[in-house]
Amino acid sequence: MVISIDTFFLDPDSQGTLQAQIQQMIAQGILSGRYSKGEKLPSSRKLALHLGISRITVTLAYTELLSNDYLTSRGRSGYFVSENAPEPPNFDPPTKQTDTVDWTRAIGQKFTGGSTPSKPMDWAKYKYPFIYGQVDKSLFDHANWRMCALQALGTRDFSALTSDYYDQDDPQLIEFILRHTLPRRGIVARPEEVLITVGAQNALWLTAQILLTQRRTAAIEDPCYHALRDILVQSRCHLSKVPVDEDGMQPELIKDGTDVIFTTPSHQCPTSATMPHTRRKTLLKRAKELDAIIVEDDYEFEVSFLGAPLPALKSLDADGRVIYVGSFSKSLFPGLRLGYLVGSEPFIREARALRASVLRHPPGHIQRTAAYFLSLGHYDALVGKMGKEFQKRRGVMEQAFAEYQLEIAGRGVFGGSSFWMRAPEKIDTELLSASLRDENVLIEPGHPYFEAGDGPKNFYRLAYSSISADRIPEGVARISKRIIELMRH
Repeated sequence: MVISIDTFFLDPDSQGTLQAQIQQMIAQGILSGRYSKGEKLPSSRKLALHLGISRITVTLAYTELLSNDYLTSRGRSGYFVSENAPEPPNFDPPTKQTDTVDWTRAIGQKFTGGSTPSKPMDWAKYKYPFIYGQVDKSLFDHANWRMCALQALGTRDFSALTSDYYDQDDPQLIEFILRHTLPRRGIVARPEEVLITVGAQNALWLTAQILLTQRRTAAIEDPCYHALRDILVQSRCHLSKVPVDEDGMQPELIKDGTDVIFTTPSHQCPTSATMPHTRRKTLLKRAKELDAIIVEDDYEFEVSFLGAPLPALKSLDADGRVIYVGSFSKSLFPGLRLGYLVGSEPFIREARALRASVLRHPPGHIQRTAAYFLSLGHYDALVGKMGKEFQKRRGVMEQAFAEYQLEIAGRGVFGGSSFWMRAPEKIDTELLSASLRDENVLIEPGHPYFEAGDGPKNFYRLAYSSISADRIPEGVARISKRIIELMRH
């Protein structure tokens, strides 16, 4: 291994000769352990050019270190750190720094302590992972994604890879969303009405920052996506819970004075309830009465394998009061972090400015790779493949529920990737989840989806997106067995 030439530099304040400075610099590197035995030093010519000094000065310094056994020479191969070089001394561990700052006072606003639970990073090691939101490697199209990534790295796309768009987005990705993605949801929009975001959660954050203040009220579903609730709590707005039934959010229960309504009509999170067409129109009517804005998180609309999904709420909007949130992260892979906002031009203008002040724009290479993957038809093929497999897994899971007598509390009308489950009231699913890990089973407790300390503890979610069909029956059997055991205690 060659020692990087960038680690060598001369101290302008040093009083010694140039030869002595080079000797000291290399000796200190060896004694400190930065340069290891056997590592090759830069050639005298390269080091002299790098330091801007005479080559003979470097050669004399190397020769002196050679005579002191710090270095060794291997013919025409160059100079190396000698195997007989002095060993780095064993230093006592540094004394721990005393932090005298009172951080409880210094921190002006806390972002920890939210309701969003941490998911196990080693979920793939579990044999029965009914865990939501993770990619199934057996379904993802690695080959074509790799091909699209290489294409985006090509000379023709060099500007998309390296340019600072400032507050703009990849025009190819925007064009695909306008011409293909949004029309499938019944939405017609212009480029000025679309903004690329770092996933749907970033889109929700941007929206909350722009629309909400401490004096405004946001209506959220109960139960709801816990990360959204954390975002709204951080915005310091007033929160109003709206109960969810088998058809999703209930518009007639939205309180007077509400300014912004957050909803997931396609597949309510977490119950998977689908809002019917008549209720969507009722929700729009209620929002107009309140002069409120609706934020539609079109959650899992792509995973509609039981039938064509209903048009988006945004498609029924005649007043421009619906802001639409979409994402490619769930249907491609969570780590992609690529979503988009669709709304009236004045709103998107503010969202663009806010995004630019925080992170400029999502990486150009990621945007261009996604644009190729989408436009070449690989995305549609992937969604179709996922739909067929999810339909199979869903059927297996429903049969297992019936056999082992587990109660379904909510299921998507058109598909989705999970079931919302109800355990007996005596069961705390946080404890159930912890005990099932010993059985190699992962489930998602439902308590975090309700407001902290104010919701039932016997709900849980089982996803079939991350577990193969052949493992589902045994996994469900283990859940049922553990529930029965807990009921006896």
